[in-house]
Amino acid sequence: MSTQSFTADAPCARLDVFLSEECKITRSAAKKRIEEGAVTVNGKAGKASQPVKAGDLVEADIPEPKTLDLTPEDIPVGIVYEDEDIAVIDKPQGLTVHAGNGHLSGTLVNALLFRLKSLSSINGVVRPGIVHRIDKDTSGLLVVAKNDAAHLSLSAQIADKTCCREYLALCEGIFKEDEGTVDTYIGRHPNDRIKMAVLPAGKGRRAVTHYKVVKRYAKGFTLVRFRLETGRTHQIRVHCRYLGHPIAGDPVYGSKKQKFELNGQLLHAFRLTLDHPKTGERMRFEAPLPAHFTRVLDTLEKGGVL
Repeated sequence: MSTQSFTADAPCARLDVFLSEECKITRSAAKKRIEEGAVTVNGKAGKASQPVKAGDLVEADIPEPKTLDLTPEDIPVGIVYEDEDIAVIDKPQGLTVHAGNGHLSGTLVNALLFRLKSLSSINGVVRPGIVHRIDKDTSGLLVVAKNDAAHLSLSAQIADKTCCREYLALCEGIFKEDEGTVDTYIGRHPNDRIKMAVLPAGKGRRAVTHYKVVKRYAKGFTLVRFRLETGRTHQIRVHCRYLGHPIAGDPVYGSKKQKFELNGQLLHAFRLTLDHPKTGERMRFEAPLPAHFTRVLDTLEKGGVL
């Protein structure tokens, strides 16, 4: 642990934003250090939302970087776009994004280390380049930062909700409404720590998901497009369960009896829209539905559409 000191040259609207920029860490990491009491402003404990004035002395205890050897591995992944700052990846179903729980191989990070010359270091040695995640059994698009400046820009876009992440999911049952918004709080399930759950206000983190029906199938399934406003763990999967329409194939939040032979939920991150961190250009990427998803839709089409 090292203590870093900064004297503000100019005012800043929020302490977590100031700390993120000065320490080259994500805003969420800065907020966490502040909430842990590791940051002071003029000798007093700081709050993430408090403004920083010119001349303020900000001191922060920042953990030293960990050392860990991750092995590059030749794991097939689709690279939709790449330049010197970012790479957009089409992740297949079944691939974990980064190492954890003692598993240091067979992840998207191992594949990226094999294919890309550089990755940002902001998220540490276990998650180099990883700005946001999608679940192991969710397929589709995510953006990877190849340097720290790009990482900070992309993280800020996600925090400011200017990065748009859209998904397609096949849900059980027939949605009555054509579109809507789910606005709840999500946190750890009180009785099963592996799961997430919708909790009473104030006992979890606010989670907002917008949805729109794409197609209703006569056999009792609905294809739905989702847009994330926030990005909580398992957010779309939990919200679908909350609506009474769990995602087909979901082993955690879905029905015990599955109609199709699947290896996980039919949830695909099909569209990603962002501002390029260096040029500011608005960019949109799309990934077609994978074969395991279209196979099920083809089967449902034969049964008719409502």
